[in-house]
Amino acid sequence: MSRVLIAGGTGLIGQHLCRRLLEQGYEVAVLSRSNSQKSHAISYSWNPDQNEINKEAVNSCEYIINLAGENIGAKRWTSKRKQKILESRIKSTLLIFNNLEKNHKLSAYITASAIGYYGALTSKDIFHETDAPANDFLGQTCKEWEEAADIFARAGIRTVKIRTGIVLSKEGGALAKLNIPIRLGFASPIGHGKQYMPWIHIEDLCNIYIQAIKANEMAGPYNAVAPEHITNKEFTRKAAQKLNKPFWFPNIPPFVLKLGFGELSSMLLSGSRVSSEKLLAAGYSFQFPDIDSAFENLYVNK
Repeated sequence: MSRVLIAGGTGLIGQHLCRRLLEQGYEVAVLSRSNSQKSHAISYSWNPDQNEINKEAVNSCEYIINLAGENIGAKRWTSKRKQKILESRIKSTLLIFNNLEKNHKLSAYITASAIGYYGALTSKDIFHETDAPANDFLGQTCKEWEEAADIFARAGIRTVKIRTGIVLSKEGGALAKLNIPIRLGFASPIGHGKQYMPWIHIEDLCNIYIQAIKANEMAGPYNAVAPEHITNKEFTRKAAQKLNKPFWFPNIPPFVLKLGFGELSSMLLSGSRVSSEKLLAAGYSFQFPDIDSAFENLYVNK
């Protein structure tokens, strides 16, 4: 079976994807700063900051999935933090490419990207893959991130860009953070609550990556978001309902989030609809196309 190398394979998405690939019979290797063995995948150490990578790992695989990059939502966006967020994505991409040898086996390079490509804004538009990137920090970061990946395409390697929405998982990530105030009885919409939350279940996200491996016709950007469009207010209401918690508190004022998170608050206060039509046209069938089916799965042991 083919070998898949995952850069950033020890994070929430990477670990889940490793398990799914192994279940399907793929040989899986991961690039990790810690060189820890968290699964049956082969682990190779690397350090993009120090320009260090295991060449054998890069040149012995048919597929590379790059999930590496600083967590965008972990800290306030200072100038230094912004630079690190961008550089971590560009450096990892170029480090992998620059260590490919002439006799490499690589058939496809699949990179994470984000719906932040379209910007932190709330509009009436539904964004598609052909739309231009926004001029804000998120939009320009995703633009440069994807442009860095184009170096693989120019070398004749099939290149796929997965623009990912808010990933929902039982094992942590965004949903765990969103659940904290709800479990405490403070289920409140953020800001006006009318901003959209383009989301995707982690099972669907991993299946999309696997389809990107298998489908030779897939190339370029794809929006990895569920077909259903839902606002923050409706998302919060349904989550509270699943947790048997009240949904009656007043909206969280924007200034509270701006004080606490600075520019990062734009991610929470804004959101537009993003289309999954291109994925559907590529033959992908969502396991969790709407929030009701997703929550039914995610809140099984609430």
